[in-house]
Amino acid sequence: MENKRCKMLPTILLVILHILPSIFSSSQATTKSAIHSSNSDAIEKEESNIETYIVLLQKPEGNDFSKSKDLYSWYQSFLPENAFSSNQPRLIHSYRHVATGFAAKLTAGEVKAMAAKEGFVSARPRRNASPPAKWKGKCELNGTSCNNKLIGARNFATDSNNTLDEYQHGTHTAGTAAGSPVQGANYFGQANGTAIGMAPLAHLAMYKVSGRAGNAGDSEILAAMDAAVEDGVDVLSLSLGIGSHPFYDDVIALGAYAAIQKGIFVSCSAGNSGPDNSSLSNEAPWILTVGASTIDRAIRATVLLGNNTELNGESLYQPEDFPSTLLPLVYAGANGNPSSAYCGTGSLANVDVKGRIVLCEGGYGALEKGQEVKRNGGIAMILMNEESDGFVTTADLQVLPASHVSYMAGLAIKAYIESTSSPMATILFKGTVTGLPEAPQVAEFSSRGPSFASPGILKPDIIGPGVRILAAWPVSEDNTTNKFAMISGTSMSCPHLSGIAALLKNAHPDWSPAAIKSAIMTTANLVDHGGNPISDEQFVTATIFDIGAGHVNPSRANDPGLIYDIQPDDYIPYLCGLGYSDKQVGLIVQHGVNCSNDSSIPEAQLNYPSFSIRLGSTPQTYTRTVTNVGQPNSAYTPQVFAPEGVNVKVTPDKINFSGMNQKATYSVTFSKNGYNYGAPFAQGYLNWVADGYIVRIPIAVIFE
Repeated sequence: MENKRCKMLPTILLVILHILPSIFSSSQATTKSAIHSSNSDAIEKEESNIETYIVLLQKPEGNDFSKSKDLYSWYQSFLPENAFSSNQPRLIHSYRHVATGFAAKLTAGEVKAMAAKEGFVSARPRRNASPPAKWKGKCELNGTSCNNKLIGARNFATDSNNTLDEYQHGTHTAGTAAGSPVQGANYFGQANGTAIGMAPLAHLAMYKVSGRAGNAGDSEILAAMDAAVEDGVDVLSLSLGIGSHPFYDDVIALGAYAAIQKGIFVSCSAGNSGPDNSSLSNEAPWILTVGASTIDRAIRATVLLGNNTELNGESLYQPEDFPSTLLPLVYAGANGNPSSAYCGTGSLANVDVKGRIVLCEGGYGALEKGQEVKRNGGIAMILMNEESDGFVTTADLQVLPASHVSYMAGLAIKAYIESTSSPMATILFKGTVTGLPEAPQVAEFSSRGPSFASPGILKPDIIGPGVRILAAWPVSEDNTTNKFAMISGTSMSCPHLSGIAALLKNAHPDWSPAAIKSAIMTTANLVDHGGNPISDEQFVTATIFDIGAGHVNPSRANDPGLIYDIQPDDYIPYLCGLGYSDKQVGLIVQHGVNCSNDSSIPEAQLNYPSFSIRLGSTPQTYTRTVTNVGQPNSAYTPQVFAPEGVNVKVTPDKINFSGMNQKATYSVTFSKNGYNYGAPFAQGYLNWVADGYIVRIPIAVIFE
């Protein structure tokens, strides 16, 4: 689910991962397009002849290139001259320690010419592992577009007769999940760096479920999931959603249950209907439901006022020659005309903005507002949010120098204008900045819990990067060879988690989908880069209905200590406990069920790595079973951060393990203590602590 100004948008491609051995690493950026259309036959032909070569060299006698820049320059001397005229760098990797040489995109002719240069030893194409023997999928792309990276591409869309990514969304999500590294990736010159997917050595298969209309029908989604399971995938990544439905009437829940029965992990977008409560899609407990967070990067355009106050804003347009000296500043609505205040089309004809920086209200419609300011002689624009949009700003491509600032910053600018007869300002364009201490924050658009379909299961499960994500795009947005775009949505956060799940599945092939989910959830972060509790984009401390277990921490998830495992049949008593009929449960599990014979359980009794309960005057007791995947000889003690107004008793007060994969069961009793002060809900955490491990699960209590 992609978000543009917090509106729900459908997706077109179902991205499927197929696992290859890979190092355990993570990234927030992605790679070049897997399914694309080229701008010209010439470019397509040129690109099809280019391969990635590993070039090995011998250093000149007596020169060890102690400085990295000298070694890099020497490597570059082997590249063809036309390599430096391209906007897409040819040099991919520079080796310093394990080998003397580099990896670069070259044609066979260029390699032949390179062989004549002194110091050249050898060059060979990069080897990509072939698809595993179990792979049964096929490629419906024309020609030889599929390879050992993109091993499958199929079309199930009824409004399209090809596998091209007309909606462009699937290329972005596929690259995020498993894109190969690309140096020099950027978006209009910003966010420049090496783009790489979460699981860069994984195979990819892509299943198209919608064409240009961008609306995926549930029949197409189910057909694509059915094919993916048959083809032999290991991870399903679905950046789409169909709203909240009972699980027996939710095709994604149905397909996902069949997938987990075969050991396939399923990751889905939570939805873009936030910040409304109970706005989730993909709520089934056998699905990892992924919300979206910000990253620690901004494209900065700072407003400097005449009183030396600096107010940070954003703009993708970063002119290099904008004057740093102060310029006249005017509020567009100074004449009392509301239309002028919002810089609506034609509204500034009678407002003196010529040669001035113009403050406009309303953070939406930036392009049209900028055109109006420019048409009437304004030299720059400051766009301030309305109160409802608060601190949420965007880095848009403007038609003139501009800065999009928060509502509070806008009020400060207004107050300054009113305080002086000659207000002055300028905009300091600082480009890409990183290390924002408030990140990650919950994205404003990210759908929130509680779950409507199953309130006793805490959702979303996790949040991950989903705001201004730079990733592969089928076409160039800036009319260069740079095929990347920067977009936001839970569609962008979902493939981050899918790629992480791929790495975990590769590192722990014996883990079930539920075990992988547990590892992700119990090791999540609760604080931002500044060490403060994670907040939303309005700087209000987030609740567990916003973040679930927290923000994903990939490296910790690889070694969680304990896991909460669930086998497919364990969901049957839970489904019966939801009040579903035998027939309805049978639709989900695909065999006969008798709920009167199968012991029904309350939702909170499912062995899930969280608690979500409704608590009245009667105490409630539930059990959980943990499996030791950490140190063979270990002892865990409970650490309780009780929800306000709730007593939490854990039994036993210590769990001992003497070997790997041993299981232990504990119980938790919840009761009111009368000190919730009228709050509708409270939250807390239960940690199991051992040497080197903190295994955390969240607790949500809604009071009755």
